[in-house]
Amino acid sequence: MSLEDVAERAFAPVRHAIEQGRIPGGVLGVVERDGSRATRAIGLAQLVPEQRPISEASWFDLASLTKVIFTTPRILALADAGTIDLDAPIISVLPDWRQYNADNWERKITFRQCLGHQTPLPGVFPIYTYGSDPDLLRAFVMQHEWASGPAVYSDLNFILLGFVLERSQGCSMRQIDPGPGFAWSADPARAVATEQDPWRGRVMVGEVHDENCYALQGSGHAGLFGTVGAVLDFAEGLLNGTGASAKAIELMRTPVSGRRTHGWERPYEGWSGGEACSAQTIGHTGFTGTGLWIDFANSRAWTLLTNRVHPTRHFDSGIMSLRRAVGDLISGNGE
Repeated sequence: MSLEDVAERAFAPVRHAIEQGRIPGGVLGVVERDGSRATRAIGLAQLVPEQRPISEASWFDLASLTKVIFTTPRILALADAGTIDLDAPIISVLPDWRQYNADNWERKITFRQCLGHQTPLPGVFPIYTYGSDPDLLRAFVMQHEWASGPAVYSDLNFILLGFVLERSQGCSMRQIDPGPGFAWSADPARAVATEQDPWRGRVMVGEVHDENCYALQGSGHAGLFGTVGAVLDFAEGLLNGTGASAKAIELMRTPVSGRRTHGWERPYEGWSGGEACSAQTIGHTGFTGTGLWIDFANSRAWTLLTNRVHPTRHFDSGIMSLRRAVGDLISGNGE
């Protein structure tokens, strides 16, 4: 089956989701190691206050894909360069992290634990409700007494890694080059809308949806914008080895737990990439409705970009089952 046929087959559930009114629009892209690719787009980039069509040139708020497209490769590059030791505590770069109690558990967490979400930090925390000054909020994150719990997926892990990048480069997150084809905001006329946000009082278009990232004015866990082409370019670079060092790509594929590698997820029962992909697949999703999966055994990657939170997150979009259905059709076992 040709790549175009694979993309067309896998696009059927996206069409169905739009017909059912579960998502306004979606873009699907598939790429292979040799650079062959196919893309599809359907639906609306925005429903309210006006309607605009979506296209393959539309810019998406990639949400937590920021973790794997931006932050993870840069942290692994610091490790490659010998600037950091992944098994050293993050206080080797952030010595003021929880500085008023030298013996607390927070000061012992390592870069590798943050990358693999293996810290006791809480899964979610509304940093944005503690003020509007980004420098003050950074100080709050650094000195707040965090509750210790079981290891869970936590934005705080990557917020801290973002602080590491800022300290290492001596500038704020939004002053760091986001990489070819990516940006920290987008032209509203070309961007896909996310939520009608009650906190900010407007539909978010071209500015970051994530409240904590918005309040911090840039962070390591969210904030990246890009098109389907840019996401596929990134994936192709990992497939063919040109997008990062061999060691970094190996670490992205190396498990740190039953569900996670360095930065990424790996296949487990019920995961977002479906059941038909190989065990050598890594993937990640974003809250706004985005996702990227890279199957190294089959030399193929795919991204599904949707605006499932538009105009509200408080709705059952069926995004998890949609992602799994698309993944199974791309990997060959779905019908």
